[in-house]
Amino acid sequence: MKKVIKNIKQIVGTSTKSEDQIKKGESMSKISVINNGWLTIENDTIIDFGNMDEWRGIEDWNNIEIIDANNGILMPTFCDSHTHIVYAGNRVTEFIDRINGLSYEEIAQNGGGILNSAKLLSETDENSLFNQSARRLEKLIKLGTGAIEIKSGYGLNTKDEIKILRVIQQLKEKYPITIKSTFLGAHAVPNNMSQEKYTKLIINEMIPEVSRQNLAEYIDVFCDKGFFTEKETEQILLAGIKHGLKPKIHANELAYSGGIQVGVRNNAVSVDHLQFTSNKEIKLLKKSNTMPTLLPGTAYFLGLKYPPARMMIDAGLPIALASDYNPGSCPTGNMSTIISLACTQMHINPNEAINAATINGAYAMEVNDNLGSIQKNKKANLVITNNIPSLGYIPYSIGENFINKVIINGKIYYDSETNS
Repeated sequence: MKKVIKNIKQIVGTSTKSEDQIKKGESMSKISVINNGWLTIENDTIIDFGNMDEWRGIEDWNNIEIIDANNGILMPTFCDSHTHIVYAGNRVTEFIDRINGLSYEEIAQNGGGILNSAKLLSETDENSLFNQSARRLEKLIKLGTGAIEIKSGYGLNTKDEIKILRVIQQLKEKYPITIKSTFLGAHAVPNNMSQEKYTKLIINEMIPEVSRQNLAEYIDVFCDKGFFTEKETEQILLAGIKHGLKPKIHANELAYSGGIQVGVRNNAVSVDHLQFTSNKEIKLLKKSNTMPTLLPGTAYFLGLKYPPARMMIDAGLPIALASDYNPGSCPTGNMSTIISLACTQMHINPNEAINAATINGAYAMEVNDNLGSIQKNKKANLVITNNIPSLGYIPYSIGENFINKVIINGKIYYDSETNS
């Protein structure tokens, strides 16, 4: 069935195949806009769009569904390339501990943090874990996310890491959005094992089993102060590459860890966090195809310094924005909130933030051929906003739900008018 979306105030983020490239440097502030638009969908695909002055009309009204945008803005769904939404329970107690003065590292040293989530997950059966994670994913889709990467990392043993990855596989099978799976066994070190022994376990047992069951596309390592060293990170990445897993890295959140260097050296798809990034790291990234991915929600929630986004863009780099939705350091996946934080705290403009959360986010999880912009023959994963004044209203209206409808694979997944 064909669908026609009419009464669109603006179509934002349009492109042709030749134009559809990573946004970097000055181009990050450029976003294509069509005023007074229309868009046509056939099955799950965008087949045409344009200004109403170019509208050719409809010759055959049979099997045509009309979607009225009611003067809202039409834009691509968000591509959230860094989340940890498969977890059990919550970490509210640690949130209160931080308010009372304990640091993230102190909480981890006291058996909290990732180790706490690992304990909760080990006590939770797979069905319950799926149900908790599914509820989170459903909320995210209704908030405009149309592609998501989900990482493991709260298992810290082979059995429980596999359990998380199986749940991600079940989410892929049940939900219509694009989901990428990442193995992050190297998220922390369990209490009952030395770091050296656990690194060997990841390399010799976990990675081969993940590969055998075909449960992940990527491998990730938390390369940072108090976690995995640059040398250990490279050993783990190389083992993953050997088994067909592409590298990604948690890098430089807490210190200059060497994570960016090892990521670039091993052609990582992305390096994420990047609070500690100097001109030295920027020069390395400029010579690479690795996407710098910034997670301002984590900096906000933990009270950390923010990544130097302005310096990175002004130096000619691209950036992607992602939520880092997880129970300990960013318990939200609301990408409009992430965009607001990027604008207010990292001093990037709304166009840069929208590009970072859509087309660059798509590149950070290698789904740019189908998602991230409004283009003929791409998937019809779209957000229709309420009648808001402009694109800049999205970061301006902190906490406001501006979404009227979410369309996934050409079908309305969420409609605020019917609340379904």
